[in-house]
Amino acid sequence: MKTLKSLALGICLFLAGTVAKANTISNDDKLASPYFAINTYVDAVSRGKVADLDLVVDKTAKFSMLRGKTMLSFSKDDILNFTKENANTEQACTVTTSIVSTNSDVTVARVDMKYNDFTRSNYVTLTNTGNGWKITNVYSVFK
Repeated sequence: MKTLKSLALGICLFLAGTVAKANTISNDDKLASPYFAINTYVDAVSRGKVADLDLVVDKTAKFSMLRGKTMLSFSKDDILNFTKENANTEQACTVTTSIVSTNSDVTVARVDMKYNDFTRSNYVTLTNTGNGWKITNVYSVFK
C-alpha cells in the first residue's frame, strides 16, 4: 500500500511538472508575423504595456504627428523614452485596429483611438526587414 501511494504521488508530480512546463517564444518567432508588432504597439500606446516595444520598432523608425497645422517628428529613442515615462498608464479610449494593406514585404495598419472629444488615427507601417517584421513608420492625425 505504501508503495502504491508513493508511485501515485510520483506520477502526479511528474505529470504536474510536464504540464506546467512553459514554452518560451524566441524573438525570431515573435517577429515572424506583423501582428505581434502591431499588437505590441497598441498595448504600448493605449495600455502603457511597453514590454517588447523596443524589439518591434526598427532603429530607423520615424514617428510623425500632425497637430493642427504643425508637423511633429520623433525618433525611436524619443518614443521609447515617452512610453517608458508613461508606462502602465491606461488611455481612456476605445481602440480599433484594421489592416489597410498587406503583402509579403509591407503591411499598413490603421489604429484608431477614440476618445470622448476626438479620435487619433495612427497609420502604422510594418516592414519585413530581414530581421523580422518591424515598425518603420507611424503617422498620426487627430480629428
